[in-house]
Amino acid sequence: MAEPQLSAPSRAPSAVPRGGVVHVTVRHTERFTVVGNHLAQHRELSLTAIGLAVHIQSLPDGARVDIRTLASRFAEGETRIAAALRELEAHGYLSRTRERLPSGRVVTRTVSYDNPAATRADKAERVRPSRPPVRLPEPRPVPAPTAEPGTTPPPPPLPEPRTTDNPVRERAATAILAELRRDDPRLLLSERDVARLAPAVTAWLERGAAPDAVRRTLAAGLPTEPLRHPAALLAHRLTALLPPHLPAAPPAAPRPPRPDPLQNCDGCDRAFRSPAPGLCRDCREATAVPPPLVA
Repeated sequence: MAEPQLSAPSRAPSAVPRGGVVHVTVRHTERFTVVGNHLAQHRELSLTAIGLAVHIQSLPDGARVDIRTLASRFAEGETRIAAALRELEAHGYLSRTRERLPSGRVVTRTVSYDNPAATRADKAERVRPSRPPVRLPEPRPVPAPTAEPGTTPPPPPLPEPRTTDNPVRERAATAILAELRRDDPRLLLSERDVARLAPAVTAWLERGAAPDAVRRTLAAGLPTEPLRHPAALLAHRLTALLPPHLPAAPPAAPRPPRPDPLQNCDGCDRAFRSPAPGLCRDCREATAVPPPLVA
């Protein structure tokens, strides 16, 4: 017998990946917001900050985005929402300025930027001196890139202490960074990272922050997924959450003058106050020589 010949085509390879996420995409026709991958996949923003930025970008102009309003909408609380807003300000996704109205009331003006890098490039193009001034249209939301994510602005410089001759404070800063792994094993830092971040922690201690408060601030509210760059996360928190300097202590009130000590009168043995022993006023007046009479 002849060998059987298989004529059926082989099974086509499945297009579904063997692991990881699988996207089911449905085209939106209403009530949607375009978000760039530079925000959704930001390497330094926390998940709270990314989610808060997406929520703010989805709101209409004029919507209230103050801390109290956002805290009443979400379960994170005012402290975490305030920290997330500072993160967005540090990376250019948000700006908040205080303005005084004609009525005298002071309000906070909040501006949300859906693409900070594109906005900065547009502003630079407007002020370039080699070209005549041309009024350009306001930047519009751009669709999310499909190949490469957008560029992110460089991180701000780390805080620096005012003085560098305090070995006690420098040793405390190094100990805080080295002991963070006791709060969370994912915060294990190399000696090089500790040496690079220690001056920033010293700046916190210089501003009156207690070591325990610094450690709790750096280790609180960490994301649940593995930390790929713990040193970068700590550098961002040390910069974005830097506390202000303590105000100068008021001058001490002058002490009232001390009264003269008590003395016993040499004439009547009565107590009286005087810087030195002697006679009291009555005895001095009684023994005083009257002035001579003038004829």
